[in-house]
Amino acid sequence: MLWRRNLFAPLAALALALTASAGAGTAAAVTDTNVVAAASPAASAADDFGAPGPYATAVEVGAITTLYYPRDIADSDRRHPVIVWGNGTGGVPLVYRDLMLHWASQGFVVAAANTPMSNLGISMRASIDMLTGRNADPGSIFFDRVDLEHIGASGHSQGGAAAIVVGSDPRIDTILPIQPGPLANINAVRVPALLLAGQRDSIVFPALVKAFYNAADHIPALYGEVRGADHFTVVGDPGPFAAPTTAWFRAHLMGDRTARAQFFGPGCGICTDTATWSDVRRNGLALSIPAATP
Repeated sequence: MLWRRNLFAPLAALALALTASAGAGTAAAVTDTNVVAAASPAASAADDFGAPGPYATAVEVGAITTLYYPRDIADSDRRHPVIVWGNGTGGVPLVYRDLMLHWASQGFVVAAANTPMSNLGISMRASIDMLTGRNADPGSIFFDRVDLEHIGASGHSQGGAAAIVVGSDPRIDTILPIQPGPLANINAVRVPALLLAGQRDSIVFPALVKAFYNAADHIPALYGEVRGADHFTVVGDPGPFAAPTTAWFRAHLMGDRTARAQFFGPGCGICTDTATWSDVRRNGLALSIPAATP
C-alpha cells in the first residue's frame, strides 16, 4: 500500500502541528464564532457557495466522531441535513477543520470520523447511528433537528475511498469523494456522485479518479479536476474545494436550485468555469438531469 505510506507522514505531521496550535486542553464542545449567525435557515451566500453561510458554528469532539454543526441547532425551526466525513491516511478531522466548519455554516451537521484509517467506512456508518440516537433523545440539543432523510458522504484520499464504500449504504443520498484512494468499488453505489481530482496531484493521480468516473456509468456521475490543485490543497484552507462541495451538497440535500444549476442542465456552472477547473465531465445519466427540478 505505497500510496498509504506516502500519505501518512505529511498528514500526521500536519495534524500534530494543528493540534499544538489549537492547544492541548481542547474542551469536549467548542463554539466557533468566526461565522455570523443569521435568522433565515434557508438562506445561502447567494450563488457564492465559497462564502461563509448564515449559521454560527460549534464543534463537539467525541470518542468516535467529531461533530461540526450550527451552534443554535436546538432552537432551529428546521431539520439539518448530514454529511459524514472520512479522513485521509493518518489524518484527523482537525486537519480538515476549515472545510467542516464551512459546511456547518451552510446549515449541515457534519459528522467526521476520528479514525486515521477510514477506508472501511465503519466509523462513518457509526456516525449516522449516533446521530440517529441523538436526534431521538429529548435531552439532546440535536433532538428532532437532524434531517436523517438527507445524508451525504464525503472524504479525502483514503477517506474519499471510504465515501465510495459508504455510498452503498441505503441511508446515503449522494457521495462526494475528494481525490479518492483506489480501495473502493463504485459499482455498489446507487446514488449521484461528484468525483474530484487535483490537476497536479502526484499521490492520487487524476487518472485514478477518472477510472472511478468511467466505472460509474450506472449512476449520475460528474468528474471535476481542480486546476493547479495538488493532493493537499483541500487540507487547512480548502480554497477552490469549498464552493463546489458546498453547492453539490446544497443541491442534493437541501434542494437548492441555484446550486443544482452548477452541475446540471445546458448552463452547467462548473462546465464553463475554466479558471477553477482543468477538466469537467458528465456522464449520460448526469446529462439527462435538468437544471431545474420539476
